[in-house]
Amino acid sequence: MGWITDIISPDTRKWEEFYRNRFQHDRIVRSTHGVNCTGGCSWQIHVKDGIVVWETQQLDYPLLEDTLPPYEPRGCQRGISFSWYLYSPLRIKYPLIRGALIDAFRAEKEKTGDPLKAWESLQNDPEKRKAYQNARGKGGFRRTSWDEVLELMAAANIHTAKKYGPDRVIGFSPSPAMSRVSYAGGARFRQLCGGVNLSF
Repeated sequence: MGWITDIISPDTRKWEEFYRNRFQHDRIVRSTHGVNCTGGCSWQIHVKDGIVVWETQQLDYPLLEDTLPPYEPRGCQRGISFSWYLYSPLRIKYPLIRGALIDAFRAEKEKTGDPLKAWESLQNDPEKRKAYQNARGKGGFRRTSWDEVLELMAAANIHTAKKYGPDRVIGFSPSPAMSRVSYAGGARFRQLCGGVNLSF
């Protein structure tokens, strides 16, 4: 018998053990999933051997006032199934960049020895710029390091600010209600460099 057949077989009754193990955990931590969510509901995250095994809603929200009903339980289907996303094989865990762009940037950086000069060289040569821009929408993403991506982004921002002015550095941050940390980080960066912040 296959392992699935063994688990569901009424003779072996292994499904009972499978079900019990699903609810065993070492500890409970408080968290929220906070991805594109305006609620930011609090969750009890049940952890076993460092792995999230279960999520349940927190039930300790303060009462706003005596005339209003309690604001709990709070939570949605997205929140209760967030561990599925967390461990999904489709989740992007590393920076990916268009292969045509990173190859061109690396080649120019090797020639010039400077990321800013490398980016300027790409922007000042219409053929090189067109080559990586035409690769948009055709896949070809490759994994790279955070350091390399941040270096390329910094070079692009500095080049734009130097050539066109800092108000041409425009970025989009999610609305504060969706992700306060993402919003604050992006908005503060653009504020410090004189850029423009777009949001909902």
